[in-house]
Amino acid sequence: MAGCSGNNTKKTLEAKAARIHKAVLTVDTHTDTPLRIMREDFDLSQRHDPVRDHSKLDFPRMVEGGLDAVFFAAFIGQGPRDDAGHENAKTRVLEIIDSIHQNVKRYSDLATLALDSESPYAIEKTNKRAIFIGIENGYPVGHDLSLIQKYYNLGVRYITLCHTKNNDICDSSTDPNGPEYHGLSELGEQVVAEMNRLGMIVDVSHISDEAFYDVLETSAVPVMASHSCSRAICDNPRNLDDDMLRALAKNNGVIQMCILSDYVKTPAPNAERDSAFAALRNQFDNYDNASSEAKKKMREQWREIDEKYPKDLATVSDVVDHIDHMVKIAGIDHVGIGTDFDGGGGVDGCFDVSQMGNITLELVKRGYTEEQIRKIWGGNFIRVFKAVEAYAANTKI
Repeated sequence: MAGCSGNNTKKTLEAKAARIHKAVLTVDTHTDTPLRIMREDFDLSQRHDPVRDHSKLDFPRMVEGGLDAVFFAAFIGQGPRDDAGHENAKTRVLEIIDSIHQNVKRYSDLATLALDSESPYAIEKTNKRAIFIGIENGYPVGHDLSLIQKYYNLGVRYITLCHTKNNDICDSSTDPNGPEYHGLSELGEQVVAEMNRLGMIVDVSHISDEAFYDVLETSAVPVMASHSCSRAICDNPRNLDDDMLRALAKNNGVIQMCILSDYVKTPAPNAERDSAFAALRNQFDNYDNASSEAKKKMREQWREIDEKYPKDLATVSDVVDHIDHMVKIAGIDHVGIGTDFDGGGGVDGCFDVSQMGNITLELVKRGYTEEQIRKIWGGNFIRVFKAVEAYAANTKI
């Protein structure tokens, strides 16, 4: 009888989680899926196998996973910081943004471009997926602030100020050469102000701790970490420590939980895997500027290494450990979800977008209410977005 009772409890929790997951607006604030749709052979309207081709998101799996809205990040790796480098970055980001527009247009029966905080609610009612656009790495801004307006006009609603290396805007949390500005540069302060003016969300994921605090001091509105975790749970410079979480809450901002395994749980040593990937990165040290054939070759070799030396992935339970901690430190109003799917995101139990309901199930198991889950899955992000929009609207008056 005890076993029967346990099964009934499990079924009750699963039914409750499924109902809540369907009822709330679900938003993922960071995926790198545009890296895939830039390839001619990737079809967003078809269901892909995450094990065979490593793809984590397409429209059929968004439906399966109950994901209502997603940010497609136009990612630009850090290149030379000169006029030619900035021009190439601008050209590339415009190509990626155009590919997002073209794909949404091509599959207009499945998805619609989202441009404001009300869009996902309206689009959800049409039974389509809402597609937002972000830019990961402020590198394509160069020194031309007018480009921020250009990107905004094309639908971009956030910019991640930098990536894994320093750029002309700010220091990165992971640049091997250390800080240049010890925070934001003078240009970076102007970039933040211009984003505030336009109603574009400032994304502090990837930036250094000093740059993080500079942004909070500079920005007139709440900011977002689109895909970051808790440093107290996983000691990685990409994650936010408790003081940063408190400061973000004071700013009325939001941290979106990233589910890239290495940021969720410190990986166990795997010398063979690490060595193989290091050699591959060294072989293709200029991937962004490589030919299509060279990029294809690297992807194939990457998959071979990944299959030969499989990673010990973090779990959905590990993910919610982070959420628990961030809620404890920052408060329930300041935590959301940004998976980093197709940019390395994916854990055991939520390996791709089709399994996103498992996060809700774990939240339900831990006693989170429907209203709390509604905030985590999109409500907190939408609140930040509305504040950013309101400031821009008042500025234009």
